Parts: sequence; structure tokens; C-alpha cells
Amino acid sequence: MFKHLLIPLDGSRLAEAALQPAELLARKLGGRVTLIHIIEKNAPAEIHGERHLTDEDEACKYLDTTAVRVFGEEAEVECHVHSEEVRNVARSITQHISELAPDLIVMCAHGHGGLRDMMVGSIAQQVIGMGKIPVLLLQPEETGTALLGFERFLIGLDGVPEHEASLQTGGELALALGAGLCLVNVVQTMDTLRGEHAAAGRLLPATTLAMLDMTAASALDYLDSRAIAWRERGLEVTTQVRRGDVPRELAQAAAENDCDLLVLGTHGRAGIGAFWSGSVAPKVVGQTHAAILFVPARIG
Repeated sequence: MFKHLLIPLDGSRLAEAALQPAELLARKLGGRVTLIHIIEKNAPAEIHGERHLTDEDEACKYLDTTAVRVFGEEAEVECHVHSEEVRNVARSITQHISELAPDLIVMCAHGHGGLRDMMVGSIAQQVIGMGKIPVLLLQPEETGTALLGFERFLIGLDGVPEHEASLQTGGELALALGAGLCLVNVVQTMDTLRGEHAAAGRLLPATTLAMLDMTAASALDYLDSRAIAWRERGLEVTTQVRRGDVPRELAQAAAENDCDLLVLGTHGRAGIGAFWSGSVAPKVVGQTHAAILFVPARIG
């Protein structure tokens, strides 16, 4: 369970907001950490209002100093600087997965509004969209801090079997950290139906409402069936079916249930464009400032 954490850093305080949650996670799980910096080709002089690290020696010294400052001299922390300049930092980060073999990437969203303020093609978006391994995305406060207590997780489930990797990952992490689980499924309403389902709702409103009611009842049975195994393993698990817009309801459920981490499955369609245009998971980011663990779907 997350025995090797990879933390990309660019030298900014914003990126460093990922360090304290990562240190807590590594310490509780007994995992090791790799700090990585990618030298960007034609890099801007500043990033997030601070001087950008573009020199290999300077970057090495920065990572070494940061490792001792945050994790201590006795911690198992490796530092890696990719000195060959690259145009696509996100792709370089994901390419290092096979070389460094991490099982979790921990990084921060850029911009005080999280992904709301991020431009398409930004590093965090691309890394998540490439879907190689789970990514823990932290959304710092304006003070530059990203606090995460790992006390209660919300896991969004939609009944799609391959998306249940989020439940397996979130459940095992909760067991390791002593956290509680809140399993949530969102059933759409007549107002939130889209496409052919919305057309059917307009033509057959009574039938559509009856089907939505049946879906809600089935969703609760589904969540309860998934909760049993984790309760038997000693976890406190609650279940909740909500109605409305899926991203908004997931974010509100997390706030109402005091969840400090959302765990969401990402679909298996390849490519950043497919991920950001079709998945519920990235849309949740725009509704919350909470940390989100993105777990790639199992395929096949």
C-alpha cells in the first residue's frame, strides 16, 4: 500500500505544499520517498511568482536540502534531477514511473482556485490524465498550506465494476491509516439528465421518474453490498445515495460528512483529452478544495 511516493517539485512554495501531507503518509505507511525535479526547456525565469530552478546543481542542492528539512536525516528519501531539458514536464514525470517505480504521485494543483485556474495542458492535469498510477492531488489554501489528516475518506462509486479500483485502494488506505469511509452514489434527477436520457424524460416523464426511483433503491443496495466486506475488516463505513449533479453532490457530500479526502476512479479511455472531457472525476475538482486521490480504472 503506497510504499514509494514520488513528489514533483519545481522550487516554489506552492509545489512544496505537497510535502507535509506526503511526509505524514510516508511515515504512517512506512514508505520511501523520491523528490523529482525536471529541467524544463526554455523555462520561464519565474514560476508561481518565484524564481524557477533551471540549473542542475542548484536543483540537486534544493532537493537535498528540502529532503532533510521535511523528512529528516534518517528518512529514506531519494532525490532525482532530470538534467536533460524537456519541453513536456508532465510526460517526463510519467516516463520516470517505469524507471523509479513509484506507486503514488503526490502533487499540488496550481492556482488558488485549484484546477479552476489551471490552463489546459498544465502539469497536474496531464499527469492525472495519463492515468498510469494513482495521483494524490492537493489543493493548497491561499496561505500555501495543504493540510490533510487522513481521518475520513469519501469514495464515489457509480456501479461500474472497473471503477471499483477506487474502493479497493481507498479501503486499503483507510485500513492502513485508521480512517473511516463514506461510500456515495449519485443518482441523477430529471433536471440533470443529459442527451438521450433527457429526451426520454421529456417524452415519458412518469416512466423516467419511476426508473430514477428504482435506480436510487438499487444504488443503496449496491453500496451496502460493497460496505459489508470493509465493515467485517473493522472499518467504520457509512453509505449514502444522493440525487442531482454528480460532481456537485460528491463535493457537497464530502463537506457534509467531514471527509478530508475524496477517492475517485478515473475511466480507462486513453489520452488527456478523453479523461478531462468525459470523466466525472476531474469535474469534482472544480467543486471542492479538498484533496482528491485519482485511481485509474482497471481494464480487462
